[in-house]
Amino acid sequence: MTPRPLRYAAFSRTPAGGNPAGVWLGEALPAPADMQRIAAQVGDSETAFVAAPGADGRRPVRYFSPEAEVPFCGHATIAAGVALGEQDGDGGHVFATAAGEVAVTVSTHDGARMATLVSVAPRHEPAPRPLLLEALAAIGWREDELDPALPPARAYAGAWHLVLAARDAGRLAALDYDFARLKAAMLADGLTTLQLVWRESGTVFHARNPFPVGGVVEDPATGAAAAALGGYLRDAGLLSAPARLTVYQGEAMGRPGRIQVDVPADGGIAVSGHAVAIPDASPPGESP
Repeated sequence: MTPRPLRYAAFSRTPAGGNPAGVWLGEALPAPADMQRIAAQVGDSETAFVAAPGADGRRPVRYFSPEAEVPFCGHATIAAGVALGEQDGDGGHVFATAAGEVAVTVSTHDGARMATLVSVAPRHEPAPRPLLLEALAAIGWREDELDPALPPARAYAGAWHLVLAARDAGRLAALDYDFARLKAAMLADGLTTLQLVWRESGTVFHARNPFPVGGVVEDPATGAAAAALGGYLRDAGLLSAPARLTVYQGEAMGRPGRIQVDVPADGGIAVSGHAVAIPDASPPGESP
């Protein structure tokens, strides 16, 4: 019998905050069509499908949005880590994802479980000008509203994101975009989300993440994009590593979340956060 998917709010200590994610735990992964169907039924921005460890100790993991598979998802990884912690206790896991191996460590602090993932090696490149201009047009931003100290970039830490930094908090707060136009531009460039940020201080950022390619207007907390941001800042020389960043996201959506990003001198980026189960509202015996 197919296991029932669980739901967790990642990067939050309350079910009403952070980013909801589906978590499916089972012995072996379902067929791709079944995973896509389950993810659509769950309806969260992503659902993580996690199988039992193989002979090499790695757990096969795949991620699906309601509309498509994505190579890696940070908040669903945090949610899956905490779900495994509740099932098996604190400890370490290796997720074998389409993007590569991701180490996940589960721990408990002050009675609350949290998980830390270490991303694949990040990389970045300057945003191609045609992509930049099309993205700005789609989200209604002007080029002079960008922070010149954080140049636009395509950044990767398991999935590609376009990083655009607003010059001030008001620009980030006023997000209203052309869904179809932005989706087309992102699909043409292989992007998963836009990482729109405002830098409050050297180590504190606020973020918003349009996710039209997944059928989602906005993601409340995006761990993969936070990892990509940390890697971009380090490798572009915009941050002195090692460093710890805090990314606040979801505030404008009424689902505040907090993402901790530890940026080492080299290698993968560590992203940490709490996750908490979302109570099941469906009638007894009814699967989502």
